[in-house]
Amino acid sequence: MSIHKVVMKVDVLAVVGSKRREGNTASLVAEVTKSLENHGLNVKTINLDDYRIEGCRGCEACSDDSTCIIEDGMMDIYPLISEADAIVLASPTYFYNVTSDMKSFIDRTYCLMHFHPEDRSVWTSENEIHGTKHAVTVAVCEQKDIADMGFTSQAMELSLQALGYRVIENIRALHMFGPDDASSDADTLQSARNAGIKLARMLSMTRNLKSEKNER
Repeated sequence: MSIHKVVMKVDVLAVVGSKRREGNTASLVAEVTKSLENHGLNVKTINLDDYRIEGCRGCEACSDDSTCIIEDGMMDIYPLISEADAIVLASPTYFYNVTSDMKSFIDRTYCLMHFHPEDRSVWTSENEIHGTKHAVTVAVCEQKDIADMGFTSQAMELSLQALGYRVIENIRALHMFGPDDASSDADTLQSARNAGIKLARMLSMTRNLKSEKNER
């Protein structure tokens, strides 16, 4: 008798751009994903530090077939991005921006964009072609002033929007320097849980509406 392994679809991909495996960013992402899993969704969480990811070379080779020619860790991540109906991007603030790991990841999603061959002001993305997806971002900063977070949250949100994601929640966690600060901040933890619940409800509603439409 042959045994076939059942592989569950990845509903949500969570991408963590912090090198601290049990730090504030990881803690908040865990709260988001718990809410998603409690609603029956399959979540795949990856730590970018586990992958060797080069920066984008700007070579435009991907313009031929939307495939990046750099063979590194992103080759394992691209299929997950494609499969998942939603994504969670999370990064601590490094010098007013996302970490270098997260920046390389974001830049390498450039191959998922499409530009008109004669007018680069005309562009779209893989998600827009196949249907809008949804996203949540998590940005963490050690300072109390939101200005000190700089572009961290924006860098993730604007990039996701360009890629055809509707960002439904941006978590901005301030005054998080010690690695356990987030785990003891009840309000911030609840914000993360609520973001997960909101994303789960959005996916459920969208899927139900698509199913009803297909049945008509």
